[in-house]
Amino acid sequence: MPLSFTDALNACPLVAILRGLTPAEAPAIGAALVEAGFTLIEVPLNSPNPFESIRLLSEKFGEKAIIGAGTVLTPADVDKVAEAGGRLIVMPHADVEVIRAAKARGLICTPGVATPTEAFAARAAGADALKLFPAEGIPPHVVKAWRAVLTDIPLLPVGGIDASNMAAYRAVGASGFGLGSALYKPGKGAAEIAVDGAALIKAVRAAFA
Repeated sequence: MPLSFTDALNACPLVAILRGLTPAEAPAIGAALVEAGFTLIEVPLNSPNPFESIRLLSEKFGEKAIIGAGTVLTPADVDKVAEAGGRLIVMPHADVEVIRAAKARGLICTPGVATPTEAFAARAAGADALKLFPAEGIPPHVVKAWRAVLTDIPLLPVGGIDASNMAAYRAVGASGFGLGSALYKPGKGAAEIAVDGAALIKAVRAAFA
């Protein structure tokens, strides 16, 4: 049975962001991440042939991880992700029409928010979690203030997250994190990603202990 979003986040509170991934790389990179313990993987739609990568990852790893897309900008993108077998929609913004389109297709949706107004509107539209983006502009003391009023939805800082700052965000209520260049960048091989991925999972588990 496919993982639920809650189970995936509990198993590993990290979203692997594979910006620039190619379909040729997808099976090896996906295997390295799943073996390391990642359960949430997104392929941003400004990657080369992203829907093919999503299809390949979903076919090979869809029982062990939730696969989906990042940089989803329109309802039409949502449809293409669903048709490729993706289950996760990650957005850089909080367009409620995109959120509603994702929920209408039965997909998990994590819109990007940078203000409380956006956060509450996204939650009301059906968001499953909120991507706090870019996290460089939303430091831990701001997340603490948000958490005081957004008590019932996962908060996932994204942007500039690495092993050095996870604990500070976790201490004020972050539910997990999105990892981009700290984990993957074009040209980085599966063996190196396996090592770095294991180290980042170790760091987040320490932060959540």
